[in-house]
Amino acid sequence: MLGLATAADAAHPIEYVAEHLPEVAMDNRYAVLPLQQGITVGYAQTHSQTLSIDGPMFSVSLQRQAGPWTLTGFVFYDSFTLGSGVEHRPLDVLFTKGVPYQLPADAEFTGLSGSARDIGAGLALGRAAHWPWVHDLTWSAGLLWQSMALADYRFHYAILAGPDTGSTGMLDYDATYRHFVPFVGLAFPRTGEHWAIAPHVQFALPLPKRGVVGHITGAGFDLRGDQDANGYGAHFGDPSITLGLDLAYRPWNLSFDLGTAISQYLVEPVTHEGVDRNLVLSIRWSP
Repeated sequence: MLGLATAADAAHPIEYVAEHLPEVAMDNRYAVLPLQQGITVGYAQTHSQTLSIDGPMFSVSLQRQAGPWTLTGFVFYDSFTLGSGVEHRPLDVLFTKGVPYQLPADAEFTGLSGSARDIGAGLALGRAAHWPWVHDLTWSAGLLWQSMALADYRFHYAILAGPDTGSTGMLDYDATYRHFVPFVGLAFPRTGEHWAIAPHVQFALPLPKRGVVGHITGAGFDLRGDQDANGYGAHFGDPSITLGLDLAYRPWNLSFDLGTAISQYLVEPVTHEGVDRNLVLSIRWSP
């Protein structure tokens, strides 16, 4: 029991990581926004110990040219599975007051088998430019609407140590978070006979800020709330800066975002503590 408690003390609380997993999935979507005409398919996988949010990503985009301006419209649909094994982490609740436990408490969490649906649509306006110190580039700015729906994001918990040892109940973070997301980006395309590359950087800001929603039950109580109303914790949906490098094989009209796969793998575990690894792969076909 002492070993379990030590392991739990070293881990991030369950609520902390339960927020970060879908936020990383949102960042992965911003990193592969379909700002060029085509059909894009991808796969994302984010893990924290045994917790995971994994699944395919789809998007379609169309473009129209108006003189020097390019107008891009797009839609996306990402379907993720939420899952876990047996998790030993601190139980702490910031979305409501009145939980009759001494918190944080070392606990075991099991039974997660949920889903996350990230859908959205947007418009972007772009234009080619020439700067003396970087030569040719393209810039884009736009706005998208996004809905991240978390369903059956639910754990059975059992407290393992302290005065409430043996207490059990349910903890869930079911919610739908909707945002308008302004974004801006720069790309630096370079084209050869058969291959093209395009390093790019993008900033996205989901608005408005939302409090993390939660619900906890146990012997004699049933409480729900959100962190914003409770005045504690963080907000759901973070500003996002993403880096990428599209590598395109022109005869097949296929491109792979190699840079995003590398940067999201390296950056997200740093910007979202508690995430152990993050992988996002995407391929675009441009007719």
